[in-house]
Amino acid sequence: MKATPVLKVENLLVKRGGVTVLDISSLFIREGEILTLIGPNGTGKSTVLLTLACLLKPFRGSIIFKGQRVDTHQAIFAYRRKLSMVFQEPLLFNATVFDNVASGLKIRGMGKGDIQRRVMECLERFGISHLGRRSARKLSGGEAQRTSLARAFATLPEIVFLDEPFASLDPPGRESLIEDLGGILRETQTTAILATHDLQEALRLSDRLAVMNEGKIVQIGPPAEVMDHPVDLFVASFVGMETLMTGSVIEVGEGEGAFTVSISGHHVQVAGVATPGEKVVCGIRPEHVTLGTDPPRGKSAIRNVLSGKILKIVSLGLFCKVYLHCGFMVVAFVTRQFGENLSLKVGEDVTASFEATAVHVIRRGK
Repeated sequence: MKATPVLKVENLLVKRGGVTVLDISSLFIREGEILTLIGPNGTGKSTVLLTLACLLKPFRGSIIFKGQRVDTHQAIFAYRRKLSMVFQEPLLFNATVFDNVASGLKIRGMGKGDIQRRVMECLERFGISHLGRRSARKLSGGEAQRTSLARAFATLPEIVFLDEPFASLDPPGRESLIEDLGGILRETQTTAILATHDLQEALRLSDRLAVMNEGKIVQIGPPAEVMDHPVDLFVASFVGMETLMTGSVIEVGEGEGAFTVSISGHHVQVAGVATPGEKVVCGIRPEHVTLGTDPPRGKSAIRNVLSGKILKIVSLGLFCKVYLHCGFMVVAFVTRQFGENLSLKVGEDVTASFEATAVHVIRRGK
C-alpha cells in the first residue's frame, strides 16, 4: 500500500439551514486502502461520502485528489469519472441486469465488444452471471445490491464510496456479500470509503476506522488500536468496551510500569504509568474478562481477581454476555458451553479475573 494519500480533505465544513452538520479539519485515504466511517445514525457519515463525491457542496474546505484540488467544474467532472458510489438502497434502471451494469460503460463510449467482456467479468465476480438477462425489477434485495456493486466496479473506479451497502439485507445475504466484497476490494486493490453503523462489518473490511460523533471524527486508526485504546468514553462505549470504572490512582509501582486504582473501595492493578491522585476511567473489553466459580489457589499471574454476583445473563446464540456486580459493574463474554459447564445462574457468586495489561485507561485529570 502506498503511503501517499490518493484523496484528502482539509477544513471541511458542511451546513444545513445554518447549522453545522460536518466539521472535519483533516482526513485522508491512501491508495488501495479501505477506510470505514463508523458511528451512530445521524452522525454525518453519509454526508462525508456525498461531499467527497461532489454530490454535496461544502460551506468551506478543500478536496484534494492525487495532489490536485477539485475546485472547478472541469476538475469536478474529471474527478467524478474516476469514482463510483453505492447506496444503501440499490438505484437500478428499469432494464436487465446486464444493461444496468453496462450503463456507465456506454456513457463513457466504450466499444460493444469491450462492454460485453467487462460486464461479464463483473457479473461473474459478484456471483450474478446467471441473472444477466433478468429484469432489475425482479431481483431480490441481495441480487439488486450485487448488481449495483457490479455496475460500480465495471467502470474500474479509482475510489468507490459505499454508503451502508449491507443495511437492507437479511443476515445470510449480508454475510455472503461482506465476504465477497472484501475479497474483491483486496483483489482489485480498489480504494474504498465505507460508511456503516455496524461495528462487525467495519472490523471485517477495514484497514482503518474513523469513529464519528456529531459531525466530527473523534478517533481514527487501525481497528485494533481503536478497539483496545479508545480516546474517550464515547468511543469506548461505541466499540464495546462495556466495563467502564471511574477511580483514582492511589499507588504507583517503582520500575514495574504498573499502578493501582481505587474503584468503589476495590483495588485494580493497571499496566502503565500514572501519577498518584490522578482521576482515570478504567475500561475492559468483555472478552478479556474470565469467569470462575472458585477463588484462585496459590500464586497466579493474573493481577486482578474480583468477587462478584451475577445480575443478568444475555444469550447471544453461541455466546453469552454475563453482567456481574463486583462493587461496580463488570461485563464478560463466555461461550454458551462454558456457561453450561459452570452452571452459571443469576444470583450466583463468581470470580472475575483480568490481566493488568487488559485495562485501558482514559485520563480525567486530578
